[in-house]
Amino acid sequence: MNDLSTLLTDRGHPLRIHLIGVAGSGMSGLALLLLGMGHTVSGSDRVTSGETERMQKLGLIFSSPHTAEAVCGADVVVYSSAIRPENPAYAAATAAGIPVIRRAECLAAILHTKKGIIVSGTHGKTTTSSMVAHALRGAALQPSHYVGAEIPVLGANARWSDDGEWMVAEGDESDGTLALYRPVCSILLNIEAEHLDHYKDLDEIKAVFATLVAQTSGPVVYCKECPVASEVAAQSPDAVSYGWSGADYTAAEIRELRGATAFTVVCNGEILGDVELGIPGRHNVLNALAAIATADRLGADFTLVSRALNTFAGAKRRFETKYLSARLRIVDDYGHHPTELAATLQTARSLKPGRVVVLFQPHRYTRTRALADDFGKVLQAADKVFVTDIYPASELPIPGVSGDTIVQAARRLDADHVVSLPSLATAHHVVGNALEPGDLLITLGAGNVHEAGTRIANDLKVLEEMLNLVPRGDIDARLYEPMRRHTTMLVGGPAQFWIEPHTHEAFAAVVTYCRERGVAMRVVGRGSNLLVRDGGIRGAVIHPTAGVFSECRVENGQVVAGAGVRLKKLASVAQAAGIGGFEWMEGIPGNVGGALRMNAGAMGVETFDQVVSVTFLDEDGEIRVRTRDEIVSNYRDVPELRRNFALQAVFAGQSDTAEAIRERWDASRAKRRASQPVAASAGCIFKNPAGTPAGKLVDELGLKGCHEGSARVSEVHGNFIVNGGGATASDVFAVIDRIKAVVRETRGIELETEVKVLGDDEYTF
Repeated sequence: MNDLSTLLTDRGHPLRIHLIGVAGSGMSGLALLLLGMGHTVSGSDRVTSGETERMQKLGLIFSSPHTAEAVCGADVVVYSSAIRPENPAYAAATAAGIPVIRRAECLAAILHTKKGIIVSGTHGKTTTSSMVAHALRGAALQPSHYVGAEIPVLGANARWSDDGEWMVAEGDESDGTLALYRPVCSILLNIEAEHLDHYKDLDEIKAVFATLVAQTSGPVVYCKECPVASEVAAQSPDAVSYGWSGADYTAAEIRELRGATAFTVVCNGEILGDVELGIPGRHNVLNALAAIATADRLGADFTLVSRALNTFAGAKRRFETKYLSARLRIVDDYGHHPTELAATLQTARSLKPGRVVVLFQPHRYTRTRALADDFGKVLQAADKVFVTDIYPASELPIPGVSGDTIVQAARRLDADHVVSLPSLATAHHVVGNALEPGDLLITLGAGNVHEAGTRIANDLKVLEEMLNLVPRGDIDARLYEPMRRHTTMLVGGPAQFWIEPHTHEAFAAVVTYCRERGVAMRVVGRGSNLLVRDGGIRGAVIHPTAGVFSECRVENGQVVAGAGVRLKKLASVAQAAGIGGFEWMEGIPGNVGGALRMNAGAMGVETFDQVVSVTFLDEDGEIRVRTRDEIVSNYRDVPELRRNFALQAVFAGQSDTAEAIRERWDASRAKRRASQPVAASAGCIFKNPAGTPAGKLVDELGLKGCHEGSARVSEVHGNFIVNGGGATASDVFAVIDRIKAVVRETRGIELETEVKVLGDDEYTF
């Protein structure tokens, strides 16, 4: 190790060093340090990333995928923990006799060329090491640094400085390599039972930290709130403590400031001054005390240290705010141990949200099995928790261990707010739809759970832009609304943006917004003649059924109805006013907008037989009224409404007695009940081909009752497919395809669907 340290400092003879797995955060940090030291650095990985492209601009020789040729001519090869012996670059290096070392060995060699500061502990290493580096930089000590995440205030996860004598590095205890370091200063944040896939028990973990303390030549800064860290640090002749009370460095008058934290620093009874952190959380006050104690022991000016910490804005994925508006906040956090979760949830509560909603992705099977009960307890602190399947990292599955293991542990504590949501790929649909104004959503875990939060944040930005188009209250909106709630067939995936305008102006504003930005849009009423595919509908689904769209009244002997008025309501209003001719609408489960768009009909009557005029939102964004004579209507098709949107219509009937209207009403109801199924359906599925009704064809071919999954052809009417309970859209389409194929093969007739089909088979958002 010392030999490599010597070679690394020989600027006259730069080394050729190859890094296997260079795209990872730990390995990319090494690459940046080695490049800064003047060495020739190459690296390989399975994929190209934004980070590898950035490093190439700094001099990295990058190749993908891994190859044996990549290590040719290398003096040293460094590999990450994810690399296996069969890796072609690794195998080639060992075969050629090139020295092959682990990431931590390389880091230790680099650290030993400087006065090293190692930040260690089970939790909080990245944030604290970032604070230390930033504080020392603010105090003009020009430290080099190596931390475990992207730190905006530092510019990168690693930086080499020729001008400073200090180097701050995050020490990983997970695999025992913490014992490789011989720093001038060590920081012990906490020591808990963790990484039990590698260690037998807590005593083995303590032994590794004890080795680090024994190999530290200067101060050991430790947290007095952790009894194990206190025990291990006591072995040092120069132990420096920090904590809430009774420690060398303490924090007084802590003020939580909704996103920031202020406190007064006291050193052995003497007030050093005030600090205001740019991040929330009492646990971050302890992290800051660790940085302050370290900087103070190294002789840094407290005023400069305080000023630096005032500008510290945190690390990526450490309570990182991904989205913030007056309605909602989305935070991402790397926490994957119960202690980390507890600190994160405490910080979330300090922001005083309406609810704390968590999407938690457990990390590793071994950790989940060992700490499931602790996770179950900690998650009591949230208002709503969704738990995904486990992110395995490099582990193989353990039978009987899954995300649901944690859910069941929580349920044993009567925590019914903790639910299983196995698939991360679609978790954002459920979580995003569950959000309410005032919520704080945390995506929590060390895997890729942050991707779900990013998707929600991106879509929330669009949704809230639509909400802000008009006065508050004129639009209701939600993300990822399940369309099965809004179709009479009770099937269908989510609508990306679900929009409920209450005024004509709000409707027009949303349509204009979508057209200008290329956002796909659909207008959906009660969903009575609609099939939505299981992948849902990308873009905006506009649902005009409230406010002005729900108004229905009689004026001058005619019925004026908004697009969202149910046909049954229209018929009832007409009946109460002594206007007949609308009785056919009694049993149709649609609304005015859908009836106009499809020119719906029954009992020999079509919608446009009774239309007097329609108020349209035209393609140019103007609201206009057209009379019946200006509108072309065909059987189940109105070309005008393919491009424009109906907002309201005026209908005419005939003056009649209440008794006559009631008689026709009852006759219509009786006929419908006798000829149509009661179960969930989308109405008639097929258009009637020339000469023979579609339902009669189905009946003649013996297809009544045929089914796929829970979708089946109705025994009552052959042109109806019903949902027997739990059917998917795929089930319904399978039945449709089967009927079409049989009719085509036996009768030579190509059936066309009358029902409108929207959406995608697979999720695209």
